[in-house]
Amino acid sequence: MMSRIADPIAVVLAEAANVAGYAPSIHNTQPWRWRVLPDRLLLFADRGRQLTATDPDGELLLLSCGTALQHARLALCAAGWDTTVRYLPDPACPDLLAEIIPCDRAEVTPRAMRMVQAMRTRHTDRRPVSDEALPSDTTHALAAAAAGSARLHVLTADQVLELAAAAYRAGEIEADDPQIRSELAYWTGRSAPEGTGLPQDVLLAGAPRTTVPARDFGTPGTLPIGPGHDRHARYALLYGDDDQPASWLRAGEALGAVWLVAVGKGVSLVPLSGAIEVTTTRETLRRMLAGVGRPYLVIRLGVADAAPPRTPRMPASQTVDLSAVDPG
Repeated sequence: MMSRIADPIAVVLAEAANVAGYAPSIHNTQPWRWRVLPDRLLLFADRGRQLTATDPDGELLLLSCGTALQHARLALCAAGWDTTVRYLPDPACPDLLAEIIPCDRAEVTPRAMRMVQAMRTRHTDRRPVSDEALPSDTTHALAAAAAGSARLHVLTADQVLELAAAAYRAGEIEADDPQIRSELAYWTGRSAPEGTGLPQDVLLAGAPRTTVPARDFGTPGTLPIGPGHDRHARYALLYGDDDQPASWLRAGEALGAVWLVAVGKGVSLVPLSGAIEVTTTRETLRRMLAGVGRPYLVIRLGVADAAPPRTPRMPASQTVDLSAVDPG
């Protein structure tokens, strides 16, 4: 389809939107839509793929869309373009989350090319990590990757125990909510839109032996758990200054950047949103930040073994609108 686009910049923008489809999202909902214009990319929220029971305020939707935004910007960087981003540019259209505008030609760096390749190989491995400890310089590099968009706080051993209690409590509360159970069943079953959701081969076959409990998706998968534990995992809080929509978008950009650096360093990253989704346990996480920040996401970091299968992706024809640049 892109062969019919006459403007070379529009071709680059369309390809960036396509590559952004590899971005991670809550339950692999991919809740974004792109519109390619001759001189910019527009990112919209797709409310049809919002988790209305789990995420009624759409904060995790914004976080997910932020990862796609980061991927698109990085793809443009790898194509030789600097970009300017306007966040939430139209108050009359709150679902228009961002405009990405190519502004100047830029040098294509090997790092940008490596990061784009990492988008294609990134995956979520929910199995317990190996017994190999993360080097301290690795956690510092991951924290540095978040800087500018959000911040990363690596939890102490005592805070990990607090996190475990909060995650367990959040799991209990959500297990008692029939709407949340139904929502999980939809996104882990065959009813989810083609190319979305969590198929059985990426879900654990049972409950792993971990300090911090994993999310109970309500149905076992087929991915073998393996013999490990999370004793050598590190846990971190992605956080920022406030709960404004633009801040959740920026947090998603930070998550995308951290995850791609983790791929390059052989680190397994697993997002844990359960304790964020429940008001009382979110407050527990906030206290870990001494009240000076708002938690957006918990992430588990560790060294994994062989990679599991990857989650599917929606075809670009369903997420990228080319009508403004495609003469056909």
